[in-house]
Amino acid sequence: MDLSIIIPVFWEEKNIIKTLNEIKKKVKTACEILLIYDFEKDPTIPVVKKYLKETKDFNIKLIKNSFGNGRGVVNAVKTGFKKAQGKAIAVVMADLSDDISKIDLMYQQIKKGYDIVCGSRYMPGGQMIGGPFVKKNLSRLAGLSAHFLFKIPTHDVTNAFKMYKKKVVDEINIESTGGFEYNFEIIVKAFKKGYKITEIPTSWQDRTEGKSKFKLIKWLPKYIKWYFYLLKT
Repeated sequence: MDLSIIIPVFWEEKNIIKTLNEIKKKVKTACEILLIYDFEKDPTIPVVKKYLKETKDFNIKLIKNSFGNGRGVVNAVKTGFKKAQGKAIAVVMADLSDDISKIDLMYQQIKKGYDIVCGSRYMPGGQMIGGPFVKKNLSRLAGLSAHFLFKIPTHDVTNAFKMYKKKVVDEINIESTGGFEYNFEIIVKAFKKGYKITEIPTSWQDRTEGKSKFKLIKWLPKYIKWYFYLLKT
């Protein structure tokens, strides 16, 4: 298998079929899709099961979150990393916020020898549409300062829309326990270890269905931890 696409799901019954159809329509790289869920009673599950029965798509798999307490996006992604069979792994959100049409281009960069390919909202050609003002600007500040001050080769360290060689996520111990700060952690650790990192411009658009799972106040100190990690080493 060339590629594994990991999608954490949590009450995404209104979005998930649209997302799966977008992947099938726009991604030509041979891939499996791993949908990682926390609860058996998540209403996303029967929606996906009905879809699988109708399409008989055996490359889409429902997998229960099995790391830590089996809850939350960090543990869901870690579960996906462990179960993935692809040579490369992409993390995609279930809410259609990510530019799925860029996945094949990201995989081409992996084939060229890069270890991590970052979807970048803040490089020339990238954009961020919608979303809370404070969240957008803190994310931009973190990405641009990490790029210009510490020379990390991406303008967007915090975006979840990234692709990794399998060996990278196998070799990096993810310590994050909060939420999406794991993206920052992986990048700074990979950078320190000398992995080859690149970026491509991408668009991010705020969800139109459901409620965001991003918890700015709760997770902000955990982002700051990895910023200080850069300062220390």
